[in-house]
This record gives sequence, C-alpha cells and structure tokens, in this order.
Amino acid sequence: MELYKIEIILEKYFEGRTTIVEENELRTYFSSPEVAQHLIQYKSMFGFFVEAKAAQLQQLKPFLQKKSNKKPYLIGLSIAASVVVLLGIGFFDYYNKQTITQDLGTYDNPEVAFKATQKALTLLSNNVNVGVKSVQYIGEYENSKNFIFKK
Repeated sequence: MELYKIEIILEKYFEGRTTIVEENELRTYFSSPEVAQHLIQYKSMFGFFVEAKAAQLQQLKPFLQKKSNKKPYLIGLSIAASVVVLLGIGFFDYYNKQTITQDLGTYDNPEVAFKATQKALTLLSNNVNVGVKSVQYIGEYENSKNFIFKK
C-alpha cells in the first residue's frame, strides 16, 4: 500500500474521522512486516488491538458454546409462548376492527357537504377572530410602553 495513503489515513484515525474500512487497512498495514521506519512506533498499538480482540473472543467462547446446548423443552416452550402471543394479538386486532365503526365525514349530497363546510369555516373564523383581538391588546401594550419609556 502506498505510504502517503497510510499517513493520511493515520492522521484521520487520530482525529477520529476514519471509517471501518480505513481502520482495517491500518490494521492490515501495521500487522505486515513492511512498516515504514517513521511509523514503526504505531505498530505495537495496532498489534495490541488485534491481540485484545483475540483475547475478548477467547473470553466469549464458553458463552457461545453454552448457547448451543439448550434443552429441547425450552425451545419448544419458547415457540409455544410466541404462538400464544401472536394469537392474542390477532384476536385483539380482529375484534377491535369489528367493533369500531368510524364516521369519516363523507357526504353523498353536495348541498349537505357545502353546509357542513360552511359551519366548519365559521367556527374556524370565530376562533381566529378571538386570536386577532388578543394581538390588538399587545399593540396597545407596546404603545403604552413606548409612551412611558421614551427612547
């Protein structure tokens, strides 16, 4: 691998901006016997990372082996529990869909739809007008404040 590329990746590594692929390239480079003389100081650091990963894997081996020795009745019990939960969810969903009927506000007659729309817009207009009146009070407050605290 080209030396300048390794130096750039190493600089990015110490700034915390490398990707997994770039870090793997660094590990591969520093585990090879052909490390540049001015970069030899980093070889032990990357070697430590490889050794630590191997040691961690050795510690996890007993746990991974124990997982495969599950008793058959526990597997069957967990499958049965999953089936019961799925059936419960299915029945709940089925009965809820049958009992809930919702009026979506659709109209077959255009005149009735027009009147319902007018009613909704009137209600909206009344509420907006209440908000506009509140803003007028703020304008009066600003005028009074400016009168008292002249700039």
